[in-house]
Amino acid sequence: MASVWHHNDLRTDGTMDGTSPSNATDASPPGDASSAHKALVDPAWSAEFDAACKRPLALRWRYSFIKTYKPVLDDAKYRSFDTMEGYRRWCEQNLPEWLGYGRVHISSG
Repeated sequence: MASVWHHNDLRTDGTMDGTSPSNATDASPPGDASSAHKALVDPAWSAEFDAACKRPLALRWRYSFIKTYKPVLDDAKYRSFDTMEGYRRWCEQNLPEWLGYGRVHISSG
């Protein structure tokens, strides 16, 4: 059986102790981080993460999708094009570059 290292085997400098592999069954429950890990993580972020883990899955799933308005794209119910070339041309002429629908131009040189 392969050795599994427990988070308590981690030194405060982030290196492994090297003396005692632990059993996988000895793993601590989620949220029980070592002092080295706690020192590296912002406490506010850690508290927010712990709170999020306690929420029901349905609620976390609902919060995971954020609707962002995309100018021009979201202004019509749908659009159709006769060719892919027509679609690409429309994107270049009508959409802001930051949306990422433009063509990539690679310069030779």
